[in-house]
Amino acid sequence: MNNLNDPPGWNIRPVPHEGPDGGKWNYALLVPMLGLAAFRWIWTRESQRQIQEAKNQFEGDVATVAKDLELKYKDTLTENRRTTAFLELELEKARQRVEGYKKALASQSQHLLVERKQLHKEREELEEEKKRAVQSGAAGLVLHAALQQEEEWQQRAQVLLQDLEHRLVERQNAFCSLLLPRERRMEMEKDLLLRVAKDPAGAELGLEDDIRDVFKNDRHCADMMNMDKRKNGKLMWLYLKYWRLQVTLQKHKRAEDRLKGSLPDVN
Repeated sequence: MNNLNDPPGWNIRPVPHEGPDGGKWNYALLVPMLGLAAFRWIWTRESQRQIQEAKNQFEGDVATVAKDLELKYKDTLTENRRTTAFLELELEKARQRVEGYKKALASQSQHLLVERKQLHKEREELEEEKKRAVQSGAAGLVLHAALQQEEEWQQRAQVLLQDLEHRLVERQNAFCSLLLPRERRMEMEKDLLLRVAKDPAGAELGLEDDIRDVFKNDRHCADMMNMDKRKNGKLMWLYLKYWRLQVTLQKHKRAEDRLKGSLPDVN
């Protein structure tokens, strides 16, 4: 097994006291060591390959998950921004409607207040005229009779206003209700306008336009826990007060017209 071409110092020589076959033990130890080294080299190489494959697989999975999360987060963020923009727009529209209603209600309230003061003033003037007419003797008797005759008209007008008040309360309750359909409210409004149109007092007082104004602008509703229907609405209550004053004033105007037609012409 020795290479004769190599220098003597490089050859494996037998142990002198074991005879010429002592080198077999050296080879017997060398073969397992070489096999173990080869096994370790192969095992280490295979392990490194598997580790690299696992690492590549892990990095690929992480990249895929990260990409999916990024797309999902981006879509969610876009949808949230779109929803937020829509809600902000709706909120601004609602705020503008509320502001418009407040301005309209304030303007209407101011208008009704001015008319109410004017009615009070005219009523006081009529009272003064009535006193002067009563003091004039025969004219006072005629005025009293005229007022008595107009009492029936006033009672009919008051009955009409009581019916209108009940109908308006029910209509406003239907407007504020989340359960009653819109068609039911529209039917109630139609019946209410028909009721006013058929009554002579309603036409004489000009109630139809006022009621249409209530339908258009009175959007006040009490809180959700409210059980009292009469707490709904604001504009309609102002109109009801105005109508009652108007009935009283109209009674005196009708009596005055009747009086002027009954008294002889003094000119």
